[in-house]
Amino acid sequence: MKKYEAIFVINALLEDEKIQEIITTVKNLVESSAQLEKVDEWGKKRLAYEVDNQKEGYYVLIHFSAEPDFPAELERIFKITEGIMKYLIVKRQEK
Repeated sequence: MKKYEAIFVINALLEDEKIQEIITTVKNLVESSAQLEKVDEWGKKRLAYEVDNQKEGYYVLIHFSAEPDFPAELERIFKITEGIMKYLIVKRQEK
């Protein structure tokens, strides 16, 4: 298993319940197919540039260990989940 981290940005205009629902959905997906290490909610932050005419987003960082094929599935879920504006999945360097 390799170590990964994923950061995703949720539309900040959504209600708090909807934001938590998206985070829970992603967290449950990671727990079911990989080993979840840490979920770090950064909260609402200003975006570096406008995305879908939005200036703010709700940032969430997830650390997990998974087989090499899982990040592609997670990326697919990020693409089809309404409310997720941007995402990035990278492999962490082992120390």
